[in-house]
This record gives sequence, structure tokens and C-alpha cells, in this order.
Amino acid sequence: MVVTYNRKELLMECLEALRRQTGPLDAIYIIDNASTDGTPELLKSRGYQDGAVVESPLDGREIIIRYVRLPVNTGGAGGFHEGVRRAFSDGYDWIWLMDDDAEPLPDSLEGLLRYAGDDTAALANLKVSPDGRPQYIHRGFFDFNSFRRVVRPVTDDDLRGETVEIDHASFVGILINSDSVRRIGFPRREFFLHYDDVEYCLRLRSTGKIILVPGSLILHKEAAAGNITGSLPGSRIPVVPYDKLWLRYYGIRNQTWLRRKEMGRGRFFIFMIRAVLLSAAAQIIAGIITEKPFRRARFVLSAYVDGLRGRFDNEKPRRILYGSDNQ
Repeated sequence: MVVTYNRKELLMECLEALRRQTGPLDAIYIIDNASTDGTPELLKSRGYQDGAVVESPLDGREIIIRYVRLPVNTGGAGGFHEGVRRAFSDGYDWIWLMDDDAEPLPDSLEGLLRYAGDDTAALANLKVSPDGRPQYIHRGFFDFNSFRRVVRPVTDDDLRGETVEIDHASFVGILINSDSVRRIGFPRREFFLHYDDVEYCLRLRSTGKIILVPGSLILHKEAAAGNITGSLPGSRIPVVPYDKLWLRYYGIRNQTWLRRKEMGRGRFFIFMIRAVLLSAAAQIIAGIITEKPFRRARFVLSAYVDGLRGRFDNEKPRRILYGSDNQ
């Protein structure tokens, strides 16, 4: 299952890589988050329209295409919710998730399936950059008591074995057991972006193991990177362009919501004081350097408040940044 938005060239590379899988791939679900770059037309011209059947160039095996174009952009979380829901409803035993900037190697699926078992909730490929380096932060172990990341990344030592049991794998190269989906439901679409994979893995872990297979690789091109233009002088605090700042809202809100559930009460209180003060100060300084310091500060404070209250209004960040939200 592939979630896509306005990256039709990368999507085609992903689809062609899926067709070349040596493992048994029965169907490809393409969830299009209302792309405006001609994605539907290109898919149709390449034979990937809904209901089409394409052949594997390796052995001629038939693969069903399910193309779903959503009426609006629901973010990655909404796309994965829709894709998992549809594939589960259609009765598939295992559901393999990825973004359009992923490119599985020919044996990526086969390398996972050899470890499939009834007590396994999910299996994960090792994500690597185009230069072959592991993307450690996308696989790891929950650590909600940390003030930094909620997931402690795997290390080279963790990758030495044939498999390693982990807590978290991002939604690129994770193969989910439908028996687990039956018990826990689908990814939370209201998250829109960021931490939807963390929340879903928390639920997956309640049904069985999540197994990382270091020898089974999936290439991740991370084409969406680049929203940060620099850092504040003398610090590692990122400076995000004002027109990209709305993307930060979802990560702050969703992480706050998760930490409130999973972190000890006292430590969570300390985390919130620290995070709010640092974030607001960083945005004020960034705004002095660039533009609109107090609107920036109000924006991040609103994200923390909404996370505390469990409010998932995904249009709110744009309203705040562009002056139409007076709440």
C-alpha cells in the first residue's frame, strides 16, 4: 500500500519496484491524497488505473491495482488509515505500508515474509538512504521518559543479528498482520502528520511482536526534507520558514497527546514547562530574525494546548498563521 501526494515521478519508481518483488504481492493499493500534479492522469497512462491488473516482469504474476483518490488531502495519517481499512476489508492477510518516496529492493517483501508468524504483529524492513546508510531514527524502542525523543533509535549493535524485536517502525516498510488490525483497528486519521506511526505501533505491540529484519532493506529517498532553512546562532534550534511553519503544529500536538498518555505525571509536567518555554522563545527569536515573532509563539503554544486537550482540528494551524483564527 502506497500513500502519495504530488510526487508522481517518485510514485512511479515505487510502483515499478513493487512490481519487481520476488515475494508474493497480490495487490497494490494507491491512496492519492488529492494530488494536483497530474498523478491520476499519469497513473492511467501507465496502466495503474483502479481495477487494472499488471504483471510482474519477473514471472508474469498478476497484481491487482486499487487506486483510491481522496477528495481532500488528509495527510499521511489519513492516507494510511484509508489504505489499511480497505486492504483489511478486502481480506488480505498482511498489509505492507510505504510512502511514495520509498523504493523496495526486489527481495524486500520476501525477506520479511520468511519471519511471519502468528505471534508477530508486524515486520519491518531496515530503511536506508540512497547512499546505503541506515536511517536509524525510523526504527527503535519506546522511551517516553526522555525529554528528547519518544523513540530511542536502533544502533549498529542492534542490527548485527538476523532479527531484532523493536517497539516502533515508521510507516515506510512495515508489514502488518491483519489479525492485529482486527484487534486494534486502523491508524488514527485525525493525526494528519507525524507520530501516527508511533501511536499505531503502541497498539500493535499490545497484540504481538514487531520484528525488524536488518537484512531486508527498503530505500527511502526522503524527498519531503528541506523545510528547515538553518539554525539560530549558537544553537541547534531549527528556523522554519513562516509558510512552512504550519507543518510543525501536528508534530507538537500529537507528541503532546501521546506523552500525556504514556509519560509519568510528574515528569510530563516538567517536560511541558520545559518544552513550552523553549519552543516559544525559539519562535520569538526566529520571528525577530525573519518575521511575525508573536504569531509564531502563539502558534506553538496553541499546538501544545490542543495536544493537552485532545483537539484534532487539522485546519487550525493555517488559520492561526494567516490570521483567521481568533480563538
